[in-house]
Amino acid sequence: MKNIFRYTVFYLSVLIVASACTVQKNPVSGNKRLLAYSWEEEVEIGQNVDQEIVAQYGLYDDPKITEYIKSLSQDVLANSHMRREDTDRKFRETEFYFKVLDSPVVNAFALPGGYVYFTRGLMAHLNNEAQLSVVIGHEIGHVAARHASQRAFRQQVGQFAVIGGAVLGEELLGLPGGDILNLSSQAAQLLFLSYSREAERESDRLGVEYSAKTGFKASEGSEFFTSLKRISEKSGQSIPTMLSTHPDPGEREERIPRLAQQWAEEGYEQTIINKDRYFEMLDGMVFGENPRNGFVEDGQFVHPDMEFQFPVPEGWQAINQQQQVVLVSPEEDAVIIFRIDSESDTPRSSVQQFIGQEGITVNSQSEAQSSGDFPAYRANVTISQQEVNLRAVIYAMEFEGRIFRFINYTSEGQFSTYQDILAGVPAEFVRLTDQNLLNIQPVRLQLIQTDRSGAFSSFLPEQLPMEIAPEDVAIINQVQLDSSIESGRFLKIPVQ
Repeated sequence: MKNIFRYTVFYLSVLIVASACTVQKNPVSGNKRLLAYSWEEEVEIGQNVDQEIVAQYGLYDDPKITEYIKSLSQDVLANSHMRREDTDRKFRETEFYFKVLDSPVVNAFALPGGYVYFTRGLMAHLNNEAQLSVVIGHEIGHVAARHASQRAFRQQVGQFAVIGGAVLGEELLGLPGGDILNLSSQAAQLLFLSYSREAERESDRLGVEYSAKTGFKASEGSEFFTSLKRISEKSGQSIPTMLSTHPDPGEREERIPRLAQQWAEEGYEQTIINKDRYFEMLDGMVFGENPRNGFVEDGQFVHPDMEFQFPVPEGWQAINQQQQVVLVSPEEDAVIIFRIDSESDTPRSSVQQFIGQEGITVNSQSEAQSSGDFPAYRANVTISQQEVNLRAVIYAMEFEGRIFRFINYTSEGQFSTYQDILAGVPAEFVRLTDQNLLNIQPVRLQLIQTDRSGAFSSFLPEQLPMEIAPEDVAIINQVQLDSSIESGRFLKIPVQ
């Protein structure tokens, strides 16, 4: 589970390849410029892709947090270019949607037309409303400045975007990332590509402006960038998240207070921090990977809520997502994809629906029984491609009223090496019966108030759950392990 963080990545980025451009107004500058889409098209794009984002990653199910984010975000939105009297009516009347995704990854991003997302992982790493307000403003800034349409236009005229890397990469064994994620090409493009350095800096500037004009102490935002830098240093790699791509967290850590000071000099009083209220909202939030949604234990992928398990081959990486589980071989030359097939009624129809696609040659197909208990159907197929053909085992089974399907594949030349694994994993799909695993609960943030002074490390339990390190807890509290904590201070402590 340690490495899931590296793969389950949301990018603060939007770009769609379009075939035409138009002269449109920018709500931030008020000037007209060539953009790829009309505002109406941007709103439609956001509306369409939002449905896929929610289906793919899931919303965090807590009405209290949902309403909290909506309320605070609307306050910041009211002080943005999207709600000013001199802004065109079509922008002022555009509805914005602010949503919390059920992901441990530290991330936030926006879609064109007013769709903004924050992960619970991001929220756990913030320490007050002032910090959150800067992040909210940053995302509203991307929408207001129409960065998606700008980026798409630049690509059309030949200035191609730099691919920052997708969840699982842009391609995996020759299949586009969108196919692997079960996303449309439009949604895949939105997730796989990143904004320019110039656009990120503009959104930083707008985020501070909107926060300051709402009365928040916008300089607090720099503390969050310090946390991002620490996460980066701890992991030994750059952070593939919202605020990491352009520019680096260290630069933003220094720039945010300067931007906030400029608005103070303009006469905007910035006094609101609201740490206690923010901590109260966080109390009880799920932290890290939620084991109820599945995890790897002793070489098995187990799913407590759905009560099943199947083997993870030794050395293979497990990537657990909202709608699917992906296993990748150590050499990254073989893949096992497991997901629910909600469109088929039987294992046979599930397999035949897949193998009926153009470019697939069926080598064999037959009835089967997963672990000898559950009705199943399997097929061995060849998938024709321009460069290297793939060989795949398609295997579906019926379990507790649901149809589950495996799509397991490798290159044609490697099939003999992996055939036993690709066929064996789905054949060993079984019911989960271990009560300890069935009853496992997620780690949650517990709000505690210190009753003494001392080093931060002295307030940590002797053993932290789910392989959480003491440094991880220090980072979410924005302190060092040896920092002196005064009596009466509130701290976020992960408990299970």
